[in-house]
Amino acid sequence: MTAFSFLNLARNALTGHRNWARMWRSPPPQPAYDVVLVGGGGHGLATAYYLAKLHGIRRAAVLEKSWLGGGNTGRNTTMVRSNYLLRPNAMFYEHSLKLWEGLSGELNYNVMFSQRGCITLAHTQSDLTGLMRRGNAMRLNGIDAELLDREALARRLPALDLSPTARLPVLGGLEQPRAGTARHDAVAWGYARAADAMGVDIIQNCEVTGIRREGGRVTGVETTLGFIAAPKVGLCVAGSSGLLGAMAGLRLPIETHVLQAMVSEPVKPVLDAVVASGALHFYASQSDKGELVMGGDIDGHNSYAQRGSPVPLDHAVESCLALFPAFSRLRQLRSWGGLMDMTMDGSPIIAKTPVEGLYLNGGWCYGGFKATPAGGWCFAHTIARDEPHALNAPFSLDRFATGALIDERGAGATPWLH
Repeated sequence: MTAFSFLNLARNALTGHRNWARMWRSPPPQPAYDVVLVGGGGHGLATAYYLAKLHGIRRAAVLEKSWLGGGNTGRNTTMVRSNYLLRPNAMFYEHSLKLWEGLSGELNYNVMFSQRGCITLAHTQSDLTGLMRRGNAMRLNGIDAELLDREALARRLPALDLSPTARLPVLGGLEQPRAGTARHDAVAWGYARAADAMGVDIIQNCEVTGIRREGGRVTGVETTLGFIAAPKVGLCVAGSSGLLGAMAGLRLPIETHVLQAMVSEPVKPVLDAVVASGALHFYASQSDKGELVMGGDIDGHNSYAQRGSPVPLDHAVESCLALFPAFSRLRQLRSWGGLMDMTMDGSPIIAKTPVEGLYLNGGWCYGGFKATPAGGWCFAHTIARDEPHALNAPFSLDRFATGALIDERGAGATPWLH
């Protein structure tokens, strides 16, 4: 830390932090923009940044009904990976992972990306065969993958119960060494600051209440701050995709469920990888503050309520202790619920809609946070050029009508099976 930085830190600490320079402006909305993006989470902010930087569209606005990153961006478990079986998902998420690897430098803001690896466990011989198949597919697509036997797992995860009396046997695992985690709020703040610096207006506490159309095309949005005209509107609203789509007369192939997650009290470093079990539908990692971050299943019913539910949380704790009995003495610190917009094939939608000038970025299931850079990158391309990039062309809305589904269970659970 330089002497100037230290003095600046001390000065602001002694004055109640009133003198810090704001990282982005808070302007009133203009009457019209070239593009309006609805949703001030990671995807909306990333889209705004790439629209401005790569496509020269700086007369744009991001509208957020509350505060930046206050939706699913702030209610996830921060996992980043590209260990998918099917090629459309694999190539899209690998592009995202490559963007993650340079994101702190790109934004000149530390997003705290930690490539600690992601290990998926196999509990049966069929699990192991499936992981071998996925690992081979990943390597064929140029993505890193390593199959681990029990001895390698014992060295990699000392706390994992591999004893003969283990409640749940573990036969092996598949690791993607380049996977990891990032700091969710830092991602939102980094993209917001960078987009603002290029002239994008970021408007908080501005809820969209309607989408105005004339002659089959979008002309703007109705908001709590008045009407804002725009020939192009992009929806990046995660679990609220169905609600916003309905404002434009669209019925989307999406169900909204609540995904439960929790963290333990902080402890010293004990888990230096993200660990996932498909059979248990459970995953865990350790945060930079020492908390064990655990996630699992969605609530079995449709809901827009961002609140905790004991049944999925009990299942997560049971799964955790089946794998890591030593964690039984830890106390729960807090839990939360995030809104998941679940598509019927578990893969996202990044596409034009039947309404001219209206674009959709949604249906992320469990993959929204890890897709933030590539989701914004591809959505910006789609909006700017009015056509998809090759990476997001398979994630069209009309695939649910044509049958060209990207049905990958590794991407997300199918709601009606829970």
